[in-house]
Parts: sequence; C-alpha cells; structure tokens
Amino acid sequence: MTTLLQNINDEVFRTYIFWAAVLVVKMLAMSMLTGRQRFRKKVFANQEDIKPSKKGTSAQPKFDDPDVERVRRAHRNDLENILPYFTIGLLYLLTNPEPFIAINLFRVVAIARILHTLVYAVVVIPQPARGLSWGVAYAATAYMAVKTALFFL
Repeated sequence: MTTLLQNINDEVFRTYIFWAAVLVVKMLAMSMLTGRQRFRKKVFANQEDIKPSKKGTSAQPKFDDPDVERVRRAHRNDLENILPYFTIGLLYLLTNPEPFIAINLFRVVAIARILHTLVYAVVVIPQPARGLSWGVAYAATAYMAVKTALFFL
C-alpha cells in the first residue's frame, strides 16, 4: 500500500520549498516598500505615526496617496494570488507530477509574481506588462489546481 507522501519527488519538493521561500521574502519586502513610500511622501495612516510640527499642530492621517496606495494594491494582489499558490502547489506535489513540468511551474509562478511587483510598484510600466505577469502566474496556478482536482476525483 502506498501513501500520498510517497508521490512526492524530492527534487520537486525542494524546488517548491525554495521558490515558496523566495515568495515569502518578496511579500515581506512589500511591507518595507510600503513603509519606504510612506516615509518618502510623509504620508501616514495613523495619528500616532505623525510627528507634530514645530508650531504644535499635527498633520492628519492620509489614506489616498497614489504612490502608497499603488504599493498597497500590489501587496494585496500578492495576498490574493500567492497564498492560493502556496496551498495548491503543496497539494499538486501529492499528484506525482512530471518533475520537469512541476519544477518549471514553480519557477514560472515565482518569477512572474516578482515581475508583477516590479512593473506595478517599483518601476511602473504601462499595461500589458502587469497583466501579462499576473496572467502567467494565474494560469500556472490554475493549471496546478485543475490537475490536482482531477487527480483526486
């Protein structure tokens, strides 16, 4: 009798773990990028973060700075797309996928998500750059989800 864990190829698993860790670091960096934008623009969302002026008055929290909001939207997009990828990527490993395909899917998703951040929040490039990078990662994640669902059907 075999168990599902015996379906996991060591090289594929190591590749998944590596790229998942890269994406975690990327997502953590998004918090730093948001903070950098807030300090650069002196735009803060909480009253306690705003330094009083020399006149004794203090600025008001601001929630609509376009540069800060762009980074926040990119971070939210990560949460909406990378977290499902973490789950389905791990479940996909249980299907004993072809190593070449699985390894390259993991790479493609991670690289596409990094590119998405670069063209959306770091060096803004007009569409379709952001849409393409999002779509590539989305399609790879959807492929893994369908393959996993069919395997366990």
